[in-house]
Amino acid sequence: MLSKIEEISLITRCVTLDDRRAFERLVNENAPAVRNFLYRLTMGDAALTDDLAQETFLSAYTSLRSFRALARFRTWLISIAYREYIDYTRRCREYRLPDDYRPDADAPASDSDSRLVEMRHDIRQAMSSLTETERSIVVLFYIDDLPIKEICRITGLPSGTVKSHLHRAKNKMARELTDTPNSPE
Repeated sequence: MLSKIEEISLITRCVTLDDRRAFERLVNENAPAVRNFLYRLTMGDAALTDDLAQETFLSAYTSLRSFRALARFRTWLISIAYREYIDYTRRCREYRLPDDYRPDADAPASDSDSRLVEMRHDIRQAMSSLTETERSIVVLFYIDDLPIKEICRITGLPSGTVKSHLHRAKNKMARELTDTPNSPE
């Protein structure tokens, strides 16, 4: 991970010298975090993740002069990715879940344990019951393990609103999971 000084140095080179190699280094350093975030938001749609990640980095490059270093560069990028995702969902209100979605991207693809497969299905169904904003906040808080303060920076929402969305999302998911026939009694 780049230090904050290295980040600022690379950003300065990008802005003042139009150094594309410096931007490439910033992208290479932060692409996995951005892609993982988007992958979870898109509920495992790899093609959509690729498209949104590309749009995120294009948008970041064109607006790099607006970066004020109030937060880490990665936080700024994820906030751009969040806005790209929200814009996409507004454009296409029809949302489909890929058949091969896995809520935990690190889990093995060939899973013979039928209970684990059922749990993944239940989680996918529970996540699909959330709004885009709720899903985003759940991913940022529970999966990416970000504090409320960082989530506020990324989403542009006040702390109380983020907490309300988390609370509402937990309740929706709990209801969805207890209504699911596969859930334990």
